[in-house]
Amino acid sequence: MTSVESPPAEAPQSDRRRRLTSWIVLGAVLVVVGIAGAALSGIGQWAQRDALDPDSAGPTGARALTEILRERGIDVVIARDRATADAALGGGDATLALTDAPYLSDGALSAVTDAATDVVVLDPRARTLRILLPGASPHGVASDAAVEPACDVAAAERAGAITAGAIFEPGPETDTCYPTAGAYGLLIAEVDGRRTVAVDGRALFTNEHLAEQGNAALAVNLLGRHPTLVWYMPAVADSDLAGADPTLGELTPPWVSPVIVLLLVAGIAAAVWRGRRFGPLVTERLPVMVRAAETTEGRARLYAHARDALHAADQLRIGALARLGRLLGLGPSASAPEIADAAAARAGLDRGAVHGILIDELPRTDADLVALDERLRALEAAVHAAVRPERNTR
Repeated sequence: MTSVESPPAEAPQSDRRRRLTSWIVLGAVLVVVGIAGAALSGIGQWAQRDALDPDSAGPTGARALTEILRERGIDVVIARDRATADAALGGGDATLALTDAPYLSDGALSAVTDAATDVVVLDPRARTLRILLPGASPHGVASDAAVEPACDVAAAERAGAITAGAIFEPGPETDTCYPTAGAYGLLIAEVDGRRTVAVDGRALFTNEHLAEQGNAALAVNLLGRHPTLVWYMPAVADSDLAGADPTLGELTPPWVSPVIVLLLVAGIAAAVWRGRRFGPLVTERLPVMVRAAETTEGRARLYAHARDALHAADQLRIGALARLGRLLGLGPSASAPEIADAAAARAGLDRGAVHGILIDELPRTDADLVALDERLRALEAAVHAAVRPERNTR
């Protein structure tokens, strides 16, 4: 019967400390998961806002350009909804700087641009070009080589060479500048006194590219023609598109997300509460010592009870091979055939007979096993006599 020592007196306090630590760790994990989820959910929105955002000081923002325009006396109005853009454009001559507008229908896009004196499309896409510059279309991206204006447009001539970025194929009655690869980096069309310009603002007017070559001069010449610049960045709330399929968030009732979070927290809390805890190690004193011989005898009885003569023969051979290997001076990596060959050669015995004793013969009955044991003992004695004859003559 084993005796178990009682746990130390400080065990309850240790358990309390462990539980408190577990709750602290659980709270920290929940906070980290919440922060990570919020960050991941906002990555797309932040990236979308940062591109050509006039308030952004990041590499892809356009804050440097808006500050330059304001220093030159231009009233820059940043419109993040259509109502603000319409109000600013209705106050007199104004230039509209327009980024990509996927949320506006064709009619809404035409209506907001019709209110402007000039329109500069900073992120031209196929639909925008089709509506504002009929016949024009994207053509690809120019190489990194600088391109001269090669046109008589004053804004481009004063700016000089640029690296065009995206290039476009012009429509009819469209002035073109910066020719490269069969297309142009700047399209300008004047209809009924309103000038519409298409240029890749992402490659030219962002904070990281504005100081290169003639980019800043071209931006000021295009966007600073009138005392007011309305920089409009259409938002989802401005969308007038109808018939679109509802999103999963729109189909989901508002109570589903809080319930999911609550169930997640409850599941984690239940796992911590009911999870298996390993306590401190307990010292245990064994009442008796078991000799190795008893273990060997016990295994032998199990083999005898199971009548597993082959398994018992393997154990006898393993022991005999190990002793013969040491006796013959062979290393621990010597194989059974190598030991058998060395034993036969040293004792002057038939090689096939020795292989049969150590490897090949398969005992089927207890009598065969006893006979094999006797032959193994005789083989070991013969090898021992051949290796150390002086001990056998004493």
